[in-house]
Amino acid sequence: MKKIAILGSTGNVGTQVLEVVDQYPDKLDVFALSASSNIELLEEQIRKYKPSFVGVFDEGKAAELEKRVDIPVFSGKDASLKIAALEEYDTLVNSLVSLSGIDATLEAIKNKKNIALANKESLVTAGEIIMKEVKKNNINLMPIDSEHSALFQCLNGEDRKNIHQLIITCSGGALRDVSKKDMKNVTVKDALGHKTWSMGSKITIDSATLMNKGFEVIEAMWLYDVPVEKIKVVIHPESIIHSMVEYSDGSIIAQLSDPDMKLPIQYALSYPERWDAPISRFDFSKNLTFKEPDLERFPCLGYALEAAQKMGTLPAVMNATNDFMVGKFLNKECEFLDIQNVIRKVMDEHEIMENPKLDDITKVIKESTKRAEEILSHMKKGK
Repeated sequence: MKKIAILGSTGNVGTQVLEVVDQYPDKLDVFALSASSNIELLEEQIRKYKPSFVGVFDEGKAAELEKRVDIPVFSGKDASLKIAALEEYDTLVNSLVSLSGIDATLEAIKNKKNIALANKESLVTAGEIIMKEVKKNNINLMPIDSEHSALFQCLNGEDRKNIHQLIITCSGGALRDVSKKDMKNVTVKDALGHKTWSMGSKITIDSATLMNKGFEVIEAMWLYDVPVEKIKVVIHPESIIHSMVEYSDGSIIAQLSDPDMKLPIQYALSYPERWDAPISRFDFSKNLTFKEPDLERFPCLGYALEAAQKMGTLPAVMNATNDFMVGKFLNKECEFLDIQNVIRKVMDEHEIMENPKLDDITKVIKESTKRAEEILSHMKKGK
């Protein structure tokens, strides 16, 4: 029986983790749960899974929940950190969609807990720090992500020196067929209309800009110790091949399945075992197509590749600015193209700090968010 603590249990990934738990109640035990503010769903989860601890980011909501349940409720910005620091669990599932997930990932690693990671910010902004701690504490960090799960499986048992390139596939997002001219008219509804994956709103917008794919390139660099020059992004609209590895002899190994997050979630929790399929079996009548990404229409991917080459604090700056701007777009406080324009300006202004410590990263995140807000405000006044 594996005891798991789930950060972000009421979100898209968190609820699917619990669906996997439902399939394997004899293998997975829910020790702790956390949510941002959705205490109604969290209370239902508490009644069903009977965790020992819960956390709620929103302090007011946490106080409400505390009156309705008979287990400890951690509250505020440190709630996830307190859960990560607990001793009595085996694996931390970090599905937080925010920069707050970084501290929780590090705390769990230092506590010698295995990590099932869906929080992109952890590796994008602090990959060097996190992977150093992973090796130091000799724990497993398994990605909850279809692309990185696929890469892990394609690399398993192979000699890394024979890698020619990692090939990360990309559906193209909701806007893959939208012209550059029409991008300026994209609405929130348009950008949320993903064609193959059902995800949370923030990551769906990141898929529409292709920023999400840039994040995945940076994550792959750290997870598999491969330079950015050896990582390629390919548009694959059907989302059947989740990633591939091309080896020095020209062989390409791919991982295929229907697009369903429950498979990489289950594999991250079951590894090194393979449990029965949580998804439907593949239909081989489907066609597979590929094409190169268009960086003119989707410059955010290019920005991420640039950040991956320059490193230092630049990935953190890019990530923080994107985080801020996507939030503004989802709240209808800016236009779609403002996302890429503000990211570009903040990146251009930033003086890169090499080999940053966590405090340095935290500082540039705050500074970048503030600068993005100033630039957006100025842009609005000029329109």
